[in-house]
Amino acid sequence: MEQGFLALVLHNHLPFVRHPEYDEFLEERWLFEATLETYLPLLQTLEQLHLEGVDYKITLSFSPTLLTMFNDSLLQNRFQKHLEKLLELGDKELNRTQGSKEFVLAEMYKSRLIKLQQFYQDRCQGNIINILRDLNSTGKIELITCAATHGLLPFLGKEAARVQIATAVKVFQKFFYFSPQGMWLPECAYLPGLEEILKEYGIRYFFLETHGIVYANPPSHNRGVYAPIQCPNGVIAFGRDPESSKQVWSKDEGYPGDFNYREYYRDIGFDLPLEYIGKYIHPDGIRINTGFKYYKITGKTNYKELYNPVAAKEKAAEHADNFIFNREKQIEHLSSFMDRKPLVIAPFDGELFGHWWFEGPIWIEMLFKKLHYNHTKIKTILPSQYLSIYPDNHIAQPAMSSWGNKGYFEVWLNGTNDWIYRHLHKAGSYMIELAETYPQAQGIARKALEQAARELLLAQASDWAFIMNANTMVEYARKRTIDHLGRFFKICHDLKNNRLDADWLEAICNKNNIFPEIDYTLYASNQ
Repeated sequence: MEQGFLALVLHNHLPFVRHPEYDEFLEERWLFEATLETYLPLLQTLEQLHLEGVDYKITLSFSPTLLTMFNDSLLQNRFQKHLEKLLELGDKELNRTQGSKEFVLAEMYKSRLIKLQQFYQDRCQGNIINILRDLNSTGKIELITCAATHGLLPFLGKEAARVQIATAVKVFQKFFYFSPQGMWLPECAYLPGLEEILKEYGIRYFFLETHGIVYANPPSHNRGVYAPIQCPNGVIAFGRDPESSKQVWSKDEGYPGDFNYREYYRDIGFDLPLEYIGKYIHPDGIRINTGFKYYKITGKTNYKELYNPVAAKEKAAEHADNFIFNREKQIEHLSSFMDRKPLVIAPFDGELFGHWWFEGPIWIEMLFKKLHYNHTKIKTILPSQYLSIYPDNHIAQPAMSSWGNKGYFEVWLNGTNDWIYRHLHKAGSYMIELAETYPQAQGIARKALEQAARELLLAQASDWAFIMNANTMVEYARKRTIDHLGRFFKICHDLKNNRLDADWLEAICNKNNIFPEIDYTLYASNQ
């Protein structure tokens, strides 16, 4: 009989990036790379574990923007073309590396791509949502949602936060035919009062950073984050366990930094001559990752040794053992004073597993197999299952928090990005005014109001502020913010002056076609 439980939670999200006006667009590769390196390998692993009879439980959050991109025919076709191009590169690499030490790795990548292509076409039928539905029916995964465009809810105001949440629930219902029990708050960013909106739309639970629970009022003195708390309105908050997170996340101490694992930052897209690799990177000659990486981390120097996938798999198994050992010791200690079986919540960004940490899906496979076959002290569980076992929880008001640097909101509100919020707030107030002025619009006016709501939602994505702060693709993030707000304010101006441009409106509706089920009247305060 288990002494405690582990809830592994993977949050999967990408911003909505879709550019039909271009034949090929650099930032669309974010989706293609994550699909090949994280989503398909992870789901392939989970299905194989199920077929082998392994009893595991995992909670998966998929943002509405990501689900919408999975379901988009334009992006599906572009992903297939991207995959075909990589298969062609695989053939070239087999020829180039013939007789060298890299040849075995080139073979591995080509074989891997073929298997992923088969899985996508046969099991997913060209749409990842299909395999998610199948896996959900096994009872081993729990699908939950996230805010519509990953807007940082504490910064948006009550009406805008409500639309983010309401739209997310509607999108989830559309794709999966049932309502989500849980929600991943974007960036785990919480402000007291958000639970009222969650309850309004049937959300039973959400996740918080550690101090959101530890500093709850009144605190739970003998449980900490190892049991959920109940907000005064009945919605449940689960807190992140810092110990398990540190073992995986930490850039200095975490597993992904082990010297045996594959080096992310060495890729033939940067290493090989442009005349050879040019067709497989950006058309403008911008050097980018191809996924063909032949070196292991080796050490904190520029010198890198050849990657050994057998040694890396053995290390992943060792790290899975280590993770389980530490969780068991942790649970033994917690059990000595808690009045219930402790729950360890281990949430991570899904892209860590496969994209940044190539061996991540192998680690998950090893973790679940070892827990199933070799260990009895700890059992994986879904949040809803834990609540069925322990329906009565400590009642408290969670504290303001996020899982960003320093634990609050500094990442998304600082000198690099603070300029966006006055415009988002002004747009939000205009959208409320429009919804109340045109409560039953029809024809082109309704089409314009729905697109205004989409443009506002897209401008609110936390990704743009995050990118500006990280100083990576800053110009793209700035342009996306300005373009969405510019379209929004043009629609407002044209509506008020009764001079909507039907051709222009049709063009932007086709470009930013997210959330066809959008309900602009949600912004009305009397809704």
